[in-house]
Amino acid sequence: MKSQQNDPIYSQISQVKDAVAEVLEHAKKLGATAAEAAMSSTSGLSVSTRMGEVETIEFNQDGGLGISVYVGNNKGSASTADLNPKTLRTVVEKAIDIAKFTSDDPFNGVADKELLEFNPKDLDLYHPWDVSPEEGIELCHAAEQAALNADERIVNSDGASFSSHQGLRVYGNSHGLITGFPRTRHSISTMVIGQDGEHMQRDSAYTVARDQAGLNDAAAVGLEAAAETLAKLNSQKLGTMKVPVVFRADIANSLFGHLVSAIGGGALYRKSSFLLDSLGTQVFSNCVNIAERPHILKGLASSPFDSEGVKTFDREIIQGGELQTYLLASYAARKMNMKPTGHAGGIHNWLVEQTHNDLTALLKTMGTGLLVTELMGQGVNTVTGDYSRGAAGFWIENGEIQYPVSEITIAGNLKDMFKGISAIGGDIERRGGIQTGSVLIEQMQIAGA
Repeated sequence: MKSQQNDPIYSQISQVKDAVAEVLEHAKKLGATAAEAAMSSTSGLSVSTRMGEVETIEFNQDGGLGISVYVGNNKGSASTADLNPKTLRTVVEKAIDIAKFTSDDPFNGVADKELLEFNPKDLDLYHPWDVSPEEGIELCHAAEQAALNADERIVNSDGASFSSHQGLRVYGNSHGLITGFPRTRHSISTMVIGQDGEHMQRDSAYTVARDQAGLNDAAAVGLEAAAETLAKLNSQKLGTMKVPVVFRADIANSLFGHLVSAIGGGALYRKSSFLLDSLGTQVFSNCVNIAERPHILKGLASSPFDSEGVKTFDREIIQGGELQTYLLASYAARKMNMKPTGHAGGIHNWLVEQTHNDLTALLKTMGTGLLVTELMGQGVNTVTGDYSRGAAGFWIENGEIQYPVSEITIAGNLKDMFKGISAIGGDIERRGGIQTGSVLIEQMQIAGA
């Protein structure tokens, strides 16, 4: 893990902690009965190229401090990007003024003290990369050129990009908690265009990691983008039918993303979720198991505490298809007379358990049906569960890819889709907060778009 010696990020964190402490103390002096403040800051390099030419080089530095004050049950919030002490005092005063005009809400307030993380673990999220613009440009060129050289049918590029950013996160509240940690994120991506006769397609590939060593080779990213693009050429349409559908791993996580929305406290207390009153009930088929592991070292969604400072814990989300927990921040938990779950701000590394070795095994199990590799549009209603999206992918017969398909729509209801999951592959997609293999759903409606 990165030594704290001689790294300016740690002195920055110390300075931000001091600023947060001053803000909280000033809020108390002005009559706040409780207060919380948080700051996130990010800086780094972004480069983009197209057809060997540099398009942009950007040095980014973004950040801001936000404070919420509570005067009794009245809440006021304000923010600033300026950490000058005078400015910070003014921001606190504005938040106090705002609180005078907000309605009394008995569910307002900071998280309870006993739930807070006062001794966060080091999750090895900080791996700075002293990379120059020239090196970033070279990585973009390597990815793009590898794709363009892969096949004569790759005729153009939509460009390549590289980014390397480091940042910090600090949170404090009136229970005496002031804590924070640094983190990094690096990525390489490219998108290219393929042509066969009059038919054209485009696709992309990317790699992302906390640590430079966790990135795929830039040329490999380019070759993947080329392969994805070439595979889509000369696609066909499908007629209307009901068939089994496999969501490939890189888009299957979107299915479970709809679960995140549906079991979040905000949707539940507003009664705007298709999974109301589903705690402890069967919402998936019994082959589905989802675990949350917030403390994976270098994890892209790892965190020792949520955005309210509440401790994160290993927990089971789905066991044997049954919903084990809602996702509750303090406000929602109070409204629902439940306990916060450490999910203010999002989830932390969901791991979906596999039932089959890989995508090949999943396709053999399906036999004949549709492999979806791309989704388009936003036709998902998380109040009713109705699902209808544009899609592209491949037609499968006898477990083998026959030809690419495009301009189709897949439709169903998320309740039925969740319970219709019959297998999950071991081809785990690890580039995000939901890590899952490809997902086989027993039946969905397909129609030509």
